[in-house]
Amino acid sequence: MNRINRVAIVGGTHGNEFTGAYLIQKFAQFPDLITRPSFETATLLANPQAFAVGRRYLEKDLNRCFLKQDLQNPTLNSYEELQAKSIQKSLALNGKQADFLLDLHSTTANMGLTIILVNTHPFNLKLAAYLSEINPLVKVYHCSFESIAENPFLNSLCELGFAIEVGPIAQGLLKATLFQQTEELIHAILDFLERFNQAEIPLTNETLTLYHHLSVVDYPKKQDGTIFGMIHPELQNKDYQALNPGEPMFLTFENKTIVYQGESTVWPIFINEAAYYEKGIAMALTQKQQLKIWRC
Repeated sequence: MNRINRVAIVGGTHGNEFTGAYLIQKFAQFPDLITRPSFETATLLANPQAFAVGRRYLEKDLNRCFLKQDLQNPTLNSYEELQAKSIQKSLALNGKQADFLLDLHSTTANMGLTIILVNTHPFNLKLAAYLSEINPLVKVYHCSFESIAENPFLNSLCELGFAIEVGPIAQGLLKATLFQQTEELIHAILDFLERFNQAEIPLTNETLTLYHHLSVVDYPKKQDGTIFGMIHPELQNKDYQALNPGEPMFLTFENKTIVYQGESTVWPIFINEAAYYEKGIAMALTQKQQLKIWRC
């Protein structure tokens, strides 16, 4: 593949996720922090109106507005839908497409430092393997789509790059440790891209631990959709830890335990994510895999 010429760092896609939004403000004030000799780095606050009022979104989740067919649909005109179209244009400023895209997020779940891959491009995998090697706190979650046209996330706009998800942190506030860890991860990524342009890609582990998306699990609900249970105390904060058949999953309001009834071990993530209550989603289930990474 060719060299990296333009990198885009996006924050505030969700307006109440302050880590990314304030990092974007910091980088705008101190651009030397993200300047590297061989490529241009641009920053973007994705959802400024939602950020201004501390809400995830105003009318529609911006990170679900990037389906190719939606971006091309002139009848879609909610604030976030129009913002998605504006972002698509801004990432191709003056005809220069972004070669690499970072989208910064935070979560109330105990996800630590998570990289979310929406494809398995060899470059993304090699970078993810490098980051997990230099920082054992980094986990790699793969959420795939049949095609790029079916990907509604902002990262669908660029084949190279991924989202960074950090937590646990409450919505609408900053936590210094996670802020610093996210910034360090960004610097490591930019340094890797610079070395790539100099034909000096660092060696990485031969295998990458990947958590591959299987499904989402809803909270226990009545027929009218009302939730009648919560995450079991034994599962709370156990993101990326094995959940075996028969182990506690939910606790109903009548203090009855609902166990995991699957046939094989899974690794839950996004456990009790606050933003997913509106969808009734309790967690996502993943399969832990070891993926071969070829050295240069």
